[in-house]
Amino acid sequence: MSVTLSTTSLSSADRTELWHEAVSQAFIPLDVHLLEKDPSPGRIVSHQLGAVQVSHVQAGPQTVTRSRRLIARDDKEFLILTFQRTGTAIKEQDGRQALIGPGEFSISDSSRSFRKNVQSEFRFTSFQFPRKDLRVRDEDVQALTATAFSGRAGSAALVATYFGRIAREAASFDDFFGRQLVTVGLDLLALFINERRGHFTAKAQETTAVTIVRVKDHILRNLSDPDLSPTTIAAAHYMSVRYLHKLFQSEGTTVGEWIRMQRLERCRRDLLRSPARGGGVAGTARRWGFVSPSHFSRAFRAAYGVTPREWQVLGLSGERRTAAGV
Repeated sequence: MSVTLSTTSLSSADRTELWHEAVSQAFIPLDVHLLEKDPSPGRIVSHQLGAVQVSHVQAGPQTVTRSRRLIARDDKEFLILTFQRTGTAIKEQDGRQALIGPGEFSISDSSRSFRKNVQSEFRFTSFQFPRKDLRVRDEDVQALTATAFSGRAGSAALVATYFGRIAREAASFDDFFGRQLVTVGLDLLALFINERRGHFTAKAQETTAVTIVRVKDHILRNLSDPDLSPTTIAAAHYMSVRYLHKLFQSEGTTVGEWIRMQRLERCRRDLLRSPARGGGVAGTARRWGFVSPSHFSRAFRAAYGVTPREWQVLGLSGERRTAAGV
């Protein structure tokens, strides 16, 4: 679901107060000082993907401050990953100051004071998520706040490209798919932070973590292909099938099981939409790469305790979905 907050239709006299409320409502409590006598209109469009909020922001010159006073009023701890699209922001946190220009990204921590100043009209995209969801040490996050990272080269480019894709298509993702994408994204961000902090003692560790992220992204983009298999996945990433299996074994699953569960979840979602889309149970199974309807039905029942048809009937009735135990 998308939420839009805009001051475009307001008089300039009302924009200051309403923009302050809009910013604090969309993100965390912040003090906002607009730098124009006649404030430019502002606009925030947000999408929720699980616990991650994706926001596209456009506004005029302003200073935004997260003070100790505001932190004391709000005990929730968030990290904010911001990709600057236009304009240049001056960010201050943890004793550092950095210029963040177009094509660069930065990290802010809501649990400590920070300040951002933008002297011209700007656009940025941000990802706000609970601090606990990023599995890195506190001291490593603190060491990298108010730091400009170029999204044009190296591992930073991988972060920028991946999150950029999520941002562009966030409105079209269903809840389950969105959660899966941002989970992979946060793993990638944690990998990036650990790399910048020099925590990889062997090149193989870094390569393995990056490869898992890339392989999962490839699988999610090709779930509808019935020929998707460990062999084709391994070939697409220039690795052996044996090495591919080892990657997933390190996460306590198998390649086939991970693919099957991703497909089943999308089928479970689409079965509730099938009257409008056509195709019924068999069509839904084919759409997500299941060749055999009987195999699909057995896998669905094993995973959720009901047949696809039972789930569809119960779900569409709108009365007994929870009785299915899924």
